[in-house]
Amino acid sequence: MARTIRNAKIDSRSARSKLPVGKTIHWVALTHGHAMGYRKGPKGGTWVAKYVGSDKRLQATLGLADDLMDADGERVLTHKQAQDKAMAWFEAVSAPPAPPTTGLAKALDQYEADLKTRGGDLGNIARLRRHVPRLLLDKDVSALTSGELRDWRDNLSRRLAAATVNRTCNAFKAALNLAADRDEVILSRNAWEKGLASLPDAEEARNVVVGEADIRKIVDAAYGQSAEFGLLVEVAAVTGARYGQIAGLTVGDLQDDRAEPRLMMPSSKKGKGVRKVLRRPLPITVALAGKLRKAAGDRPASTALLTKPSGDAWRKSDHFRPFNRAVAAAFADKAGDQKGVAADREDTAATQVETEAGMRITIYALRHSSIVRQILHGVPVRVVAVLHDTSVAMIEKNYSKYLADHTDALARAALFDVTATKRRTGRPRGTK
Repeated sequence: MARTIRNAKIDSRSARSKLPVGKTIHWVALTHGHAMGYRKGPKGGTWVAKYVGSDKRLQATLGLADDLMDADGERVLTHKQAQDKAMAWFEAVSAPPAPPTTGLAKALDQYEADLKTRGGDLGNIARLRRHVPRLLLDKDVSALTSGELRDWRDNLSRRLAAATVNRTCNAFKAALNLAADRDEVILSRNAWEKGLASLPDAEEARNVVVGEADIRKIVDAAYGQSAEFGLLVEVAAVTGARYGQIAGLTVGDLQDDRAEPRLMMPSSKKGKGVRKVLRRPLPITVALAGKLRKAAGDRPASTALLTKPSGDAWRKSDHFRPFNRAVAAAFADKAGDQKGVAADREDTAATQVETEAGMRITIYALRHSSIVRQILHGVPVRVVAVLHDTSVAMIEKNYSKYLADHTDALARAALFDVTATKRRTGRPRGTK
């Protein structure tokens, strides 16, 4: 291992504490054309490295100095650790160019393979492939700049809702972080950490909640299209499950040989890490259980419980246009008032039907309505979270308005009213 080059100004915490805050970089030459430096900022210092070759000059940030935090060897470095990292970087940048191994197109392929291995949501990679242009796909990950990534994000925000942009950016960052984890030449992640930063005000809950009377209209309109689609929508309305979970139900998941029938609902693939599909019991009505048993017939337990009119299983986005039409039919007057009736077009409907707040009514409105209905009926929040395959934190974050309404009602029932006894007895309790 190469010896550590000492420099009295920067090789110890105490020495660096005496340096003024500023833009000056205090350099120390390690070998010919290779130098390491230290820049002191108002919140501690940063280690940098500089390479000067015959054909190029490069500079890179190595990490934070251990001025205020203990070194961890990765993000926060001692003087010696910074030199070791600088020497590794010099070796990498001065080596003959190798065939590109970090192209963005390959990074997306790696991300897709990783999602499949972990059982993650492949919708993340599908969303990226739909929106990332060829201009970026042809670049290496290490060559991406924060400016071009920010421009891509901002252009996306002109076409999509802020929350959708943030979800897409999060998937993009996950793909780029995976590429950086696998390629030691990529020293910095600043380009996407800055360029793909989340848009503000996108986390405000925009969940559409529909009243029970309107849900019945939607379900009836769905049955008006076909018995199969009506049954799908009714299951969504009763259980509050996500469309992907409902589509994943099998005949064996129907437990109707009991006084209180239920469905063994498969879990979704949302979240980090390896996702193992679990099944949790969800209560359903006797009437719905009867419809499901009739639809299942004598099909094997492993086959799809809910099928399309063709007999095929429901696939991703198969529900979109039929549900739009169901909403349009349920709210025909409203759709006509907003954009005019265009019943001959297949893609009209919920895209034209909006709430007073300007939000579209999608099949997820049935899920949001189910969660709110249970909250307002006094079901404990933890139970609501389990039944809807989510967390208490997400319930509190996205449905805090309705939680506040519920707790207000509970607290109001227990309020002390100083006039109550006076009205009953004419005098306060305890007086003579």
